[in-house]
Amino acid sequence: MLLIVSRSCSWLAVLWIVLANSSFVSAYEPADPPEFAPWLQPQEWERDTKGPIIELGEQDAFDDMHVFAPCVALEEGQYRMWYAGSQGKVSKRVFRLGLASSKDGRTFEKHPGNPVFEFGDGESSILTPTLLRYADGSVLREDGKLRMWFSASHLFGKSVHNLHETQSHDGIQWSPPSDPQLSGVYAPTILKIDDTYQMWYTDVSAEPWKIRHAQSNDGQEWKETKEAVLRIGQKWEQGRLFYPTVIKSGDLYLMWYGSYWSAFEGKTAIGFAVSSDGINWEKNPHNPVFRPDPSREWESHYTTSQSIRQLPDGSWRIWYASRQKPPFRHKYFAIGTARWQGIAPAQ
Repeated sequence: MLLIVSRSCSWLAVLWIVLANSSFVSAYEPADPPEFAPWLQPQEWERDTKGPIIELGEQDAFDDMHVFAPCVALEEGQYRMWYAGSQGKVSKRVFRLGLASSKDGRTFEKHPGNPVFEFGDGESSILTPTLLRYADGSVLREDGKLRMWFSASHLFGKSVHNLHETQSHDGIQWSPPSDPQLSGVYAPTILKIDDTYQMWYTDVSAEPWKIRHAQSNDGQEWKETKEAVLRIGQKWEQGRLFYPTVIKSGDLYLMWYGSYWSAFEGKTAIGFAVSSDGINWEKNPHNPVFRPDPSREWESHYTTSQSIRQLPDGSWRIWYASRQKPPFRHKYFAIGTARWQGIAPAQ
């Protein structure tokens, strides 16, 4: 590069010209793809039930003290929700899997044979179940069977969260848990995109918890992406990230995830991020997009551990676990739901 500078130019002006013309220095960060813009706006979720849709069971029921982690599927016009429930004190809880059904996604009836699945050793909890899904979040059966992954852990003593799988034709009778597939895994989402199984999950192997990605050719042997795909970074996020729910809409990956809410001690909320490849994510500047409601006593502090899907009419529905104010006698207290109209169509 030929640089001609008059004697009257100061050395600062010379430096500015060199930097401005250098191919190694950029004055601007790369702009987000324009298709991100509609997804980086506020989300107006409307709670459209008066109270919880799943409450604690009656005394001596398997879910009479704790309920959380709804996993919702819509097949042939029927909603089915698998959720984790347990009895006893927080320090001694062992979660098993319950089932509830609904015609509208808002009014659920628990299965009379609950619980429908348990680990079987009397100590390991069934946590954060997730079904195999197509990219758009709809249920994907293989050989006519549901494939469900979950995190299993002893929640007392030194807990290690391992990823396991089970399968079922009817959602009631499930195969025995597989051997561990991956360690340090909590709250997975698994989509089959083309011929590859893609998983996003909370890495609980070390603090602070973060969100990672892995992929597999068969849903059993997993190869982890080297770096975490989402870490604490926004001002509202505190301590940990958890509960990633991922769906693909068109060419974009959408993620709703939870964190402790720095502005309110002891509360959690849900943030949102968008990506073009499922690895590099842009967080919504309006996070958190879904928050506890202090006017509803049963969900005044926690609203995470969520399942989300887009409905046939284009709107979105979330099912989430909630917690009352301290003292936290119940680890989670109830499950609620809300609806969002979604982004406005392009003009």
